[in-house]
Amino acid sequence: MVDRRWTIITGASSGIGVELARLFAAEGDGLVLVARRRGRLDSLAAELKAAHSVPILVMDLDLFDESSPQALFDFVTGQEIEIHTLVNNAGFGLAGRFDVLPADRLTEMVRLNVEAVTTLSRLFLPGMIERRQGGILNVASMASFQGGPYTAVYSATKAFVLSLSEALHEEALPHGVAVSALCPGPVATEFGKVAHLEDTMLFKRAANAAWVARVGFAGYRANKAIVIPGFFNTLGILLGRLFPRALPRKVAGRLHKLDH
Repeated sequence: MVDRRWTIITGASSGIGVELARLFAAEGDGLVLVARRRGRLDSLAAELKAAHSVPILVMDLDLFDESSPQALFDFVTGQEIEIHTLVNNAGFGLAGRFDVLPADRLTEMVRLNVEAVTTLSRLFLPGMIERRQGGILNVASMASFQGGPYTAVYSATKAFVLSLSEALHEEALPHGVAVSALCPGPVATEFGKVAHLEDTMLFKRAANAAWVARVGFAGYRANKAIVIPGFFNTLGILLGRLFPRALPRKVAGRLHKLDH
């Protein structure tokens, strides 16, 4: 197994994670698919094996558990697999006023969106640097670029992911290792339902997950530090930097606020 290129994808049971798995498999990568829903992972693994004849390992892990990143690393090491690419895609959000959202769910969000990303990156990056190849694709968000009223903790966690990715991009670059942050706007996945954002202005024009994955995949392969799918999303970020921070913050609040 050592001589094949391998990719780990967390949150591989739905949405962008599924589409990225299809793209990496199409290039011949062996895959380690990670998520909580084993049935969905097994179905995806069967599909990709049939389509591309690539080896696929499935690990049903709850990355809310702080021991899970090490368990994943130990599993891969035990299989004598050298990881070429780590895709940190697992994450979730919640919409609502910070003072009334469940405190335990906010803590879980930080644990998954921030702690798991940090720990997994720290575990797998040294091997990439030693081998002078491979990289990390972190799924951040357009929400990374400003404070997000009514998605306060989610926006803060994705700002962390973006900042971490930019820093690691520069640190890893001299060693031949790529680090990219994919920053999509709203995407038509289960995320909107889980976050209770389906009825907001923002999600009424959600992008297609397969298209977002293709843009992110290409950006990572080109070693772009930040990948923003869509011209208007990119333009919005650039224009936002020309105005005082209060303006994009207030716009974000209007877009995130539930209609009811």
